[in-house]
Amino acid sequence: MADYDIIIVGGGSAGISTATSLLSRDASLSIAIIEPSDVHYYQPGWTMVGGGIFQAKETVQATGRVMPHGVSWLQHAVTRFDPKKDEIVLSDKSRLSYHYLIVCPGLKLDWAAVEGLPATLGQNGVTSNYRFDLAPYTWRLVQTLQSGNAIFTQPPMPIKCAGAPQKAMYLSADSWRRAGRLAKINIEFCNAGAVLFGVADYVPALMNYVESYGAQLSFNHNLVKIDGAARKAWFKVTEGEKVKEVERDFDMIHVCPPQTAPDFIKKSSLGDATGWLDVEQDTLRHKTFENIFGLGDVTNTPNAKTAAAVRKQAPIVAHNLLSAMGKKKGSAVYEGYGSCPLTVERGRIVLAEFGYGGKITPTFPQWLLQGLVPTRAAWFLKASVLPAVYWHAMLKGREWLARPTIR
Repeated sequence: MADYDIIIVGGGSAGISTATSLLSRDASLSIAIIEPSDVHYYQPGWTMVGGGIFQAKETVQATGRVMPHGVSWLQHAVTRFDPKKDEIVLSDKSRLSYHYLIVCPGLKLDWAAVEGLPATLGQNGVTSNYRFDLAPYTWRLVQTLQSGNAIFTQPPMPIKCAGAPQKAMYLSADSWRRAGRLAKINIEFCNAGAVLFGVADYVPALMNYVESYGAQLSFNHNLVKIDGAARKAWFKVTEGEKVKEVERDFDMIHVCPPQTAPDFIKKSSLGDATGWLDVEQDTLRHKTFENIFGLGDVTNTPNAKTAAAVRKQAPIVAHNLLSAMGKKKGSAVYEGYGSCPLTVERGRIVLAEFGYGGKITPTFPQWLLQGLVPTRAAWFLKASVLPAVYWHAMLKGREWLARPTIR
C-alpha cells in the first residue's frame, strides 16, 4: 500500500493550485494527486467561447502539462473514503494511505435531473456553456438565429459561477443587437431563484442591460423537462405556496444544469446532510476529521463557487495543513472571497467581488475598475489578464494578490 504525506482528491484548478502552493512552502512533501481525466480545462473561458470571443482550444490543456513536478499523478477515480484508517480506495480496488487528505473533486453537473435534456444537448437549439464541447454550439446558435424565442435558464442554488447563466444571455443579446436582429428575438431569463443576482449592490447595473436588451425576467421558474425535437420546455413555477407547470416554446435555449456534490462524496462520511463536503468556513478544515481539508466547488462554505474563490482558498489550505503538521505557525483565514466578472456586453464587464454575507471586497482601487458599473478595464482583465494568471501563476503556486491573512 502506497503511503503519502498528502493525498489530493481532484486535479482540477483547486487540486493543482493547492499542490503547487504546498510545494512552494515545502518541496520535501510526498504528494499524490488522484485525477482520472487526461484533460484540464479553464472553465471560466467557456462563457467567452459561447460569446464568440475565445476559441475552445484556448481553454484546454493536457493534464500532464499542468501537473506539478514532484507529485505523483494517479489517473484513477476515488470510490470510497476510510477516514478512520486514513485511507482511500481507488477505482482499480487499490488502497492508499495518507497523513493528510485534501478533497477538491469539484461538483456534479446533473444533466439527467431535467427530463429529456441529455438526449437533446448539442442539437435542436439546446446548448450550454457549462460543457466544453457545447460552448461552440452556443455561438453557432447565436450567429444563425434570425428571429424567435431565446430562453436562458438558471437552476436552484448552489451552482458554480452563479453569474454564468445570465452572462450567456447578455453576450448573446449584444451580438444580436450588433447584427441588427435584437428586435426580432424574444429573450427570457428563467431563474429558479427570486433575484437576478445574490449581491444586491450589483443589480442596478445589470438591470440596465436587462432593460436595454428587452429581456423578460421570469423568477421562480425551474426547468424540469425539455423536448428538443418539439422545441418545448417546461418549468415548475413557484408562487407562494402554490406550484404550477408552464410550457415555453423556444428556437434556442441555453441551459444551466442542476448541480450537486459528487455521488462518492454524498455517500461518504465526509459530507453534510445535503452531501457537500463539511468544512469550517474560515479554515477549510473538515469539521469531523482534523487531518482532512477541502476547497473548491465541493465544499459547503457559503461563498460563490468560482475559480477566483479557489485562487484564494488554495494558499489558505496549504498554510493551514502545514500548520497542522507543525511546519507553519498560525491559522490562515478565508473570508469567503469570490469574484464573478459579469460580462454584460462585448468590451464591458461588471466586476463583482464579494465575500461572506455579500460584503463587497474589491481587489483593485475603485477608481480603476469601478466594480459596481461596467468598465472596459474589467473586460481587459477578464479577456487578457486572468487566463494568463490562471495558467502561469495560479497553477504554478505563484500567489499574486492571494497571499493569505495569518492570525
